[in-house]
Amino acid sequence: MMLRSGLLLCALLLGLSGAAVSAHAQPNGAGGGGKPAPLPPASPVRQGANPGLDTEALKADVSGAEAFQKKLAAELEAAKGDRAKLNALLVETAGRSRAVEQQLIDVEARIGDLDRSAVELTSSLAKRRDVLAEVLAALLRMGREPPPALLMRPDDALDAVRSAILLGALLPELRVEAETLAADLSELVRVRGELNDARTRLGQLRPALDQDQKRLSALVGERQRRRAEEQPLAPAEKAEADQVAKSSGDVHDLVTRLETEVGPAARAADAAGAASAAQAAAKPDLEALKNPARIAPAVAFDQAKGLLPLPVAGVPLRGFGVGDDVGGSTKGLTIATRAGAPVSAPADGWVVYAGPFRSYGQLLIINAGGGYHILMAGMEKITVDLGQFVLAGEPVAVMGGLPRLAGSSRGLEGSAPASPGLSRGSPLGTASGQPQLYVEFRKDGVSIDPAPWWAATDSRKVRG
Repeated sequence: MMLRSGLLLCALLLGLSGAAVSAHAQPNGAGGGGKPAPLPPASPVRQGANPGLDTEALKADVSGAEAFQKKLAAELEAAKGDRAKLNALLVETAGRSRAVEQQLIDVEARIGDLDRSAVELTSSLAKRRDVLAEVLAALLRMGREPPPALLMRPDDALDAVRSAILLGALLPELRVEAETLAADLSELVRVRGELNDARTRLGQLRPALDQDQKRLSALVGERQRRRAEEQPLAPAEKAEADQVAKSSGDVHDLVTRLETEVGPAARAADAAGAASAAQAAAKPDLEALKNPARIAPAVAFDQAKGLLPLPVAGVPLRGFGVGDDVGGSTKGLTIATRAGAPVSAPADGWVVYAGPFRSYGQLLIINAGGGYHILMAGMEKITVDLGQFVLAGEPVAVMGGLPRLAGSSRGLEGSAPASPGLSRGSPLGTASGQPQLYVEFRKDGVSIDPAPWWAATDSRKVRG
């Protein structure tokens, strides 16, 4: 009887653990053995149709795309000749896109955590399955060759007692193993359920982000087209700015020369100085931040602490003043982003440089007034022009799809910068090839800690 119980218990454990392992180790299973299992199709294929083609889904996609294009055309038409309305659409769409990007990053990080948990649970089940297989094999052998009857010989009695002792010691251990296995199987079911929910959420977020990015691209194109008509940048001025950048030794030198030698940058610096002088004699007007038609900063930069959003959705890697690998400390903030993420201006200000600089790739410098400058590097494409006034939250650039050297850990000075690299704790991973944005605030040419300026939710992210 005891032998039969042991056999049944081992067989049950092996069956359960084998089912768990095989269920997890699908061709698209999560973790080291492959990719996550695919979600079920969105809708069934009708009988008689091409089994590889869901015509109803295709029709719905086409209809949705047409509706989106019509809505976008209507938005552009409504904003025609209305700069305030276009600005409002730009800021609103960029903010929504940034929020969806951040949700995607959070969901992808959650999926990574769940995948790792599923792999660990499956591995644990597989290891215990091997042990149970050995026990089952031993019990099966005992079943085929049972000990002799107790009354035949003393030696037979001794063998029977030993078998009883062995089974008596074994069954409690098997019971504990069964309880542990049942708990692990239950946890694996929960994890796989959360994985399916997270992937469903991911599938819902991606189309929304795709539409926002298309809308943003169209709005930015319209904004720059209007600017080219109303305030064209002369090729000679652009060439002059490029020449100054090539001959400048560092960023401080670049900014100083641009704002004294290059027309659009000099005019931008003058406008920033005039705005700062006017703000110094007036009380801060936070309501002005809601006016998309403004052509000067709504509030003085030093009065905007706690109000500025991070310029991009992502994972802050290094903040200001963190020790680097060469004995110095960081001069700005580095953020790992998703490929193609839109980058917005952190604050109101004038563009005094937009283009390549030394080994930093694309560099954007915004004069925020009052002696403050915002520097951003690591983008693939800048979408604003020299001398252009931009609003806080307005899209100004786009991240690329490959990792970039996003500013030196010592700040944007000197020669070749050192990439800060992705931290091991980042959900984006160290080998994921994610781009990085470098953001630096300066006051009168000296790097300052940007942390006090970030809005409450973003400042918590940076500290974390």
